[in-house]
Amino acid sequence: MKRYKLPVILFLSSSLLFSCSQSNESSTTEPAKKETAKESSQVDLNQISTDYRTFAIAEIDEFVKKTEEFANAVIAGDVEKAKELYAPARMHYERSEPIAEAFAELDPKIDAREGDVPDAEWGGYHRIEKGLWVENTTKGYEKYAEQLIKDVKLLRAKVETVDVTPDLLITGAVDLLNEVSTSKVTGEEDRYSHTDLYDFVANVEGAEKIYELMSPALKEKDEALAKEIEQRFQAVYALLDKYKKGDGYISYTELTKDQVKELSQSINELAEPLSKLGVVLEG
Repeated sequence: MKRYKLPVILFLSSSLLFSCSQSNESSTTEPAKKETAKESSQVDLNQISTDYRTFAIAEIDEFVKKTEEFANAVIAGDVEKAKELYAPARMHYERSEPIAEAFAELDPKIDAREGDVPDAEWGGYHRIEKGLWVENTTKGYEKYAEQLIKDVKLLRAKVETVDVTPDLLITGAVDLLNEVSTSKVTGEEDRYSHTDLYDFVANVEGAEKIYELMSPALKEKDEALAKEIEQRFQAVYALLDKYKKGDGYISYTELTKDQVKELSQSINELAEPLSKLGVVLEG
């Protein structure tokens, strides 16, 4: 046994040296691996932001197109056609609000309600809405229609410069729903046309698009939360579908107080788990 003592010692010494070398190598490569994983995660979030930007720009492209059709009907004096085009056109704006509202100087020009700005500065969709539904005329509203076309085209040009971040998307998705359940549910948004349900649907669809882009990452981290969010979306759509009429929706004034309350609660129940999206993705 003694004749094996030296080789064994040499072997053990070599093993220890090799082990230390591996340990040192591991300690130097481990941070690199973590950094690589972090970079990979960031790349995924960047891709989500890019994909949402593409979606929002496509919606604003449609918004410009539909706004021109709406405004031209106003300029031509076609009240009924303008009424028909009003709500569907605005849905494209409502879906892309997280980006559209980033331009604080343009949003009031396009979407301000009566009382939001001084009367002398009030224009855009809701000013024309009042003329169409309260006065049943387009006379005197041509100038607002012409300015509206200019403003939405400027929005389209400026949207190219917007910085879409994951934080903007997460906040935007929840804000879209909170806006419905706290302010729009009162009927104040489309107070003359009562086409509020079109806005509700578009806001929910805008939030859903953000969720769809983030859902693969979410499902990896919290499949139960993802499932809950999807079920909540289904519940909201099931309620909204009750109020469909042809290709559109019934007047908001036809809903009872209980139906309005039910809709508001359903949207709140969706916003609550959706608000956890950022925490899960960052964790």
